[in-house]
Amino acid sequence: MSELHDLFAIEQLDALRRGTITPEELTRHYLARIAEKDAGLGAFTTVTAEHAIAHARDLERTPRAAALWGLPLAEKDLWNRAGVPTTFGSRAFADFVPEVSDEITTVLDDAGSVSLGKTATPEFGLASHTESMVSAPTRTPWAPHLGAGGSSGGAAAAVAAGLLPVAPGSDGGGSIRIPAAATGLVGLKPSRGRVPSGSGFTSLAGLVTYGALGRRVADVALILDAIAGPSPWSVGPPTWDEGPWLGAATRGEGRFQLAVMTSSPWDTSRDIHVSPEATDALTVATTHLEAIGHGLESLSLEPEPYGEHFSIIWQASAAGVPVEGERLELLEPLTRWLVERGRALSARDLAEALAWLSGYERRIIRQFAPFDAVLTPALALTPRPIGWYDAVDPVRNFDQQVEYTPWTSFVNVAGLPAIVLPVSLTADGLPMGVQLIGRPGGEDVLLALGAQLERRIGWHYRHPPGW
Repeated sequence: MSELHDLFAIEQLDALRRGTITPEELTRHYLARIAEKDAGLGAFTTVTAEHAIAHARDLERTPRAAALWGLPLAEKDLWNRAGVPTTFGSRAFADFVPEVSDEITTVLDDAGSVSLGKTATPEFGLASHTESMVSAPTRTPWAPHLGAGGSSGGAAAAVAAGLLPVAPGSDGGGSIRIPAAATGLVGLKPSRGRVPSGSGFTSLAGLVTYGALGRRVADVALILDAIAGPSPWSVGPPTWDEGPWLGAATRGEGRFQLAVMTSSPWDTSRDIHVSPEATDALTVATTHLEAIGHGLESLSLEPEPYGEHFSIIWQASAAGVPVEGERLELLEPLTRWLVERGRALSARDLAEALAWLSGYERRIIRQFAPFDAVLTPALALTPRPIGWYDAVDPVRNFDQQVEYTPWTSFVNVAGLPAIVLPVSLTADGLPMGVQLIGRPGGEDVLLALGAQLERRIGWHYRHPPGW
């Protein structure tokens, strides 16, 4: 007999609206799961049980039409919620309690969700692994000796383990897609500007936007419908009862022209090795896509000095970390190196890197324009062991992140939408995924393609052993 957490997020929402379960009952179910299961997983940094139950009770006196009415969620520990500790994954903020909530937190509240607390993240979200010094390392439920990726690692681990039905996340260089791939989930990064509360336009080089991680394509579409708003990529009014993104994921219609790409923008500056498991996942995806009737062509990126310019921007983004003087000693080696390198940059260094990446954005969009979507591996390697990243040498740590995730950051630079799909399992039972990159504003195509593959492969019925 299945339990509540075995239901998909859209099924749980339907049960809430029909009144077969109340928000308080569902909230208590997930709080009990977290209390029982999270100690060895490291998905949560803070659980706000009393606040969650009280809020769930209050919701029962409100209309059920809200997009996420009664659905339990959690915020990434980079987002402020008034009165709840926000550590940013850093010892420098171990005791910080904000007085004002971030806009994304308010948006999720207005959509009717119930916050259960904060999910773990690496320090200031600057790494692709969630192993900070303020909390236990976050593990993928598929194998406890392996990491869940980052920076939305806690969110991914929680959904994969059935501690949340679905989760919002943020992505500035792969932070939704990397942990989704490492935990066997669907992870959606929207186009720059699609989500007003995290549009990307206010972040350096326009890298960061909000998205979602879930077991099903429709689950992440549900979150996108709840947080999206008027944007440069506006769509017409939905013709279904669902919002436009859930409708696209539900219908899963269309035949498209796709490109398949294994080259990465880091190839000119790093020795990128694509593992057999990553290649196998790509083969699974292409085989199914061809069987559906999509057109597939090969594509290769032109060699360009992408790595040196992106590295400058990543360092510059860390320069604004609000830690000064002796408190810099509290930062982890990777973060401190990024901060110090960023603060040593000249205005000319930054301006030149921004100008180069702006041109690169246009070149990528132009090169991808003939295709409805571009298919790549999600990650170059299988999920990485806890402790695999060099904790002492920050340069080596950064290189390791690039070697693991060579196809993610350039999508943020180009402002394009992308979705990770967990298409296969390795011989050892580890999830492996592929990434589909869309045209500007092309989330509907990505969701439709994802729904088609989901119906054929059935990844949404997989569960990590013991969970």
